[in-house]
Amino acid sequence: MSRRDKLIERIRARPPEADFDDVRKLLERFGFAVAGGKGSHVRFAKVGERSIVVPTRRGRKVAREYLD
Repeated sequence: MSRRDKLIERIRARPPEADFDDVRKLLERFGFAVAGGKGSHVRFAKVGERSIVVPTRRGRKVAREYLD
């Protein structure tokens, strides 16, 4: 099992929220990079793809509804 697969499994195993650092690592492994953010939202961008905005809450956690 690759690191990426292990990271995906770790995120899936932690309902109702995931650590922002895990989500960031996963997006970076898919080629996205942090492109900015404001307040509790961080924007990730990749050339040729739409940007992804990840809202965080309570100590850098990402709610499950944003991960599905």
